[in-house]
Amino acid sequence: MKTLRVLTGITTSGTPHLGNYVGAVRPTVRASRLSEVESFYFLADYHALIKVGDPARVQRSTLEIAATWLACGLDPEQVTFYRQSDIPEIPELTWLLTCVTGKGVLNRAHAYKASVDKNTAAGEEPDAGVTAGLFMYPVLMAADILMFNAHQVPVGRDQIQHIEMARDMASSFNHLYGEHFTLPEAAIEDHVATLPGLDGRKMSKSYDNTIPLFAPRDQLKKLIMGIVTDSRAPGEPKDTEGSALFQLYQAFASTEETAALAKAYADGIAWGDAKQVLFERLDAEIAPMRLVYDELIQNPAQIEKTLKMGADKARAVATPFTARLRHAVGLRPLDNLADTQKTAKAAKAAAPSFKQYREADGLFYFKLMDAKGQLLLQSTGYASPKEAAKTIAELQKSGTNALAEDPTSVFFKADPEAVSSALRYFSEASN
Repeated sequence: MKTLRVLTGITTSGTPHLGNYVGAVRPTVRASRLSEVESFYFLADYHALIKVGDPARVQRSTLEIAATWLACGLDPEQVTFYRQSDIPEIPELTWLLTCVTGKGVLNRAHAYKASVDKNTAAGEEPDAGVTAGLFMYPVLMAADILMFNAHQVPVGRDQIQHIEMARDMASSFNHLYGEHFTLPEAAIEDHVATLPGLDGRKMSKSYDNTIPLFAPRDQLKKLIMGIVTDSRAPGEPKDTEGSALFQLYQAFASTEETAALAKAYADGIAWGDAKQVLFERLDAEIAPMRLVYDELIQNPAQIEKTLKMGADKARAVATPFTARLRHAVGLRPLDNLADTQKTAKAAKAAAPSFKQYREADGLFYFKLMDAKGQLLLQSTGYASPKEAAKTIAELQKSGTNALAEDPTSVFFKADPEAVSSALRYFSEASN
């Protein structure tokens, strides 16, 4: 049974590079093969419009990234693989989330703040050149995630803030309209979350320092040989810390291979030899996939067919869920107004509920009430509302299992069967 939803996307703004592969493609393709994981992969072409003004580049990048996913072992029969712009429910959800998101939250987004800081340093107006698309980027990303109620989103460390913002938006919506969204978690591989590029900075299309994932073998070798290193001569010990070569190797090598290269660094390996070791290790993993990629890139019609099939699967989830959200916020037919009011009152009367509040001691608490207003669970105090909300989310997701894992989170429990029944309500409502 699939119990964990994992979602990830890549912006269609350039050619896939090693950083995309290590940070997003490889770990999630591996995860997609696990029996308990339900995987969603998407081509983030709406996001590309924020960065790219060249339509041909967006289209070409979409083809290249789709071919990359498939060449790296993605099985479209086993996962949901789609193009973002094929799911019209996503921009609709973006608007629903916009209406519950404070401008102050978006003001703190890293990308927006960086643009403002750059303009301020240049003596320009703070928002010069800043589009509403850039400002609203975190909301669109939240819609991508929350549309499919993903539990985990594999991201680099620089993207953690966006997952936190998605959680905040989901919490705000849930608070206003009932429990509809799962609060997502960031999934990070610590030692490979961010790869260095040719110049030692983060590998990014923005810095023009990337190594294309499926560059021809000769080009791959040339790029690796051009990676910036220091001036230490052969025979001089070299530091692995801060070495772009070593970090790239570590992302592809086994623990034993990494230890061997670390020893070679200490023994004074020549930079040219270290680069050759890196090239051979990378090409050993990439070469078989490169053959598949080259075949796929010559057959765009087949890739288009695959994406359309994926869109049908994605919309089978998104369309009914969006109908539920529309109803929740009041976008409802007018010919059943009386029935809707009766149903809402009956549902409210019959449903258990969490109440979150702050006491005079400055701490935050929550309690679980049954349909008749009887207390079922009472929490201990939390330092912040986010911590309390996180425990609520775990209870709603895992039910009594969450209590078993953290029995100190509550200090009052009613009849165990009543607690279990109430928590099961939330679990079923989110599915």
